[in-house]
Amino acid sequence: MPVAAPGRSPWADARDRFMRNRAAVASLVVLVLISLACIVGPFLLPYEFDTADWDAMKMAPSWKGFHLWGTDESGRDLLVRCLIGGRISLMVGLLATLCSVAVGIAWGATAGFLGGKVDSFMMRFVDMMYAIPYLLIAILLVTILGREFYLVVLAITAFSWMDMARVVRGQTLSLRNMEFVEAARSIGVPTRRIIFSHIVPNLLGVVVIYTTVTVPGVILTESVLSFLGLGIQEPMTSWGVLIHDGTGVMEVAPWMLLFPCAMLSITLYCFNFIGDGLRDALDPKQR
Repeated sequence: MPVAAPGRSPWADARDRFMRNRAAVASLVVLVLISLACIVGPFLLPYEFDTADWDAMKMAPSWKGFHLWGTDESGRDLLVRCLIGGRISLMVGLLATLCSVAVGIAWGATAGFLGGKVDSFMMRFVDMMYAIPYLLIAILLVTILGREFYLVVLAITAFSWMDMARVVRGQTLSLRNMEFVEAARSIGVPTRRIIFSHIVPNLLGVVVIYTTVTVPGVILTESVLSFLGLGIQEPMTSWGVLIHDGTGVMEVAPWMLLFPCAMLSITLYCFNFIGDGLRDALDPKQR
């Protein structure tokens, strides 16, 4: 990160660069609105996500009965289900990402700082994990352990931390011989404290960028598992479940597919634009 102007911090300069990126700022606003809608919206609408209106099965979007996005095959309001599904998909994405980022930082920073045989062993383990078919193992774990919410998060986390570990390890290799690290070693600071108090704080820029890239990938993985019937289960829902339901009736009730697909696509685009904006803001030399 370039040296900040006198009296300003590098983070203040990064914030100003991010705010000048219109696509990133607009994406952040849209993502906040979608998140607020998913959190607050179901409380404001007159229907529950699992309430069936037998007189309005597969109703097209209409003001009649206040089914603004129509209903599904069981007469359940699609708007409420999309908002609840968004809440679940975002929760899975954020929780699994936080867990994978924590594991990746600890693993990569430890391997990069210790180096030698420890680094070789730890990174060969990462290479072995890369060789395992990610989606197939995730499906196997969910099938064996169950399809509860926390198990879906665990299954996704188990195979989503390797990229972060490799990135953090590479950055740690460039930091471990810096003067501030040598000074900490010379006064007897323990290795664990050097890693987590001196190395990791200097990786925050890279970690933030890769976190915004990881979240959409995790959300998409959860959607794929749910689409295959191996993720979130009824009566709870997610965008993947709704897309799966919509594909079966897309010819007679296209709104059941279009609305959840639109929400998922917009959310993924927003995360990607925000990630690009953070990359340009935190590391402008790579633009």
